[in-house]
Amino acid sequence: MSSPIQTDRRLANQTLLIDADDTLWENNIYFERAITSFISYLDHRIHTAEEVRGHLNRVEHATILSHGYGLHSFRRSLVACFEQLTDMPLTDEKHRRIESFAQSIADQEIELLPKVEPTLSELGTRHRLILVTKGDKIEQTDKLHRSGLAPHFTAVEVLAEKHRQAYLSVASHHGCEACNTWMIGNSPRSDVNPALSAGLNAIFIPHDFTWVLEHEVVNQPPPGQHLLELASFADLTRHF
Repeated sequence: MSSPIQTDRRLANQTLLIDADDTLWENNIYFERAITSFISYLDHRIHTAEEVRGHLNRVEHATILSHGYGLHSFRRSLVACFEQLTDMPLTDEKHRRIESFAQSIADQEIELLPKVEPTLSELGTRHRLILVTKGDKIEQTDKLHRSGLAPHFTAVEVLAEKHRQAYLSVASHHGCEACNTWMIGNSPRSDVNPALSAGLNAIFIPHDFTWVLEHEVVNQPPPGQHLLELASFADLTRHF
């Protein structure tokens, strides 16, 4: 991916739309640990761990369509997956055990990714920062509060889904000029591709444990738009 910015200067007075989970703080690693524990607990006699995980992915996709994102959906998915793959009765004890895997995520302290706080602090002196995340509004707002990062943002948008129309709405609501607006995140499916489709610029910061349902081929930017790939969030200060 080519850099749209001259190496001897930084852009100023931009609007930076910034993702939260796995961009500012760790998130999916805790889901991966919970899923590993769930698969071990299920201990299926026929299906391999990979097959159980594939089935859970399909269950999660269906649950999200019906109930949205968040831990409540994840709990539903674990229970549904268990019921679909075993002929054992779902006793109260088993139900509590399965829900404990999701609860372990809720109990997790917020772990900021390297140099996120000082990078936001510096970027905020030159640019308008807007948090744009998706999921359950109460959960995402709580995580932002616990992270201590809320003061760095002039606005917060918690979206039900991140698609082209959602970005067009956010840009219109906040008076964003497309050529000076950048969506920054780790997800090709939710952060990069739909933002480019909405006429915005995008910055892709890959994360080693991005959720499999967020995987997608990164599109090339249309003429007049820009796409930049960075190794870490801290690298933003070299360009902005």
